[in-house]
Amino acid sequence: MSVTIRPAEKRDVPAVAELIEEIERFYGATDTGIQPLEERRIQVEEALFGPPPLASALLVEDETGDIVGLAAYSFLWPAAGSSHSLFLKELYIRSTLRRQGIGARVMDELRAIAAGRPGCSRVEWMTDSDNPGARAFYKSLGFAEFDGKIVYRVGTGAAPE
Repeated sequence: MSVTIRPAEKRDVPAVAELIEEIERFYGATDTGIQPLEERRIQVEEALFGPPPLASALLVEDETGDIVGLAAYSFLWPAAGSSHSLFLKELYIRSTLRRQGIGARVMDELRAIAAGRPGCSRVEWMTDSDNPGARAFYKSLGFAEFDGKIVYRVGTGAAPE
């Protein structure tokens, strides 16, 4: 299947909000743990297009125009010295399209975005230690796991964790 990888546009907000539910279900959320669609839509619009935007996203669009994948990222500072990094928060490709090279194409596009941004020294991301599929995917691309950091997380009480 032929796909297009492109930056998210404001017109994509409803489709991205719908895809977020699919992503949440992939991670094990049930009906009671899924935000209502309108709440997701508002949060997606604010995150990607608010003043200022909190994140950016590359979308994977299939031949019919459906959004079938997402790479959500932000720039973090500092990285090495005074440089910054592109931090990939979420990479998701619909299960029916996995193992077709689409994820690798998205990773290449992210690396090109980072390389084209002055002062961006690297691309960083993480995956769950109990996600062997993701770990195998990144290994297949030649990326080694970095074990020098431990991730901490605490909720604010204002939104789902």
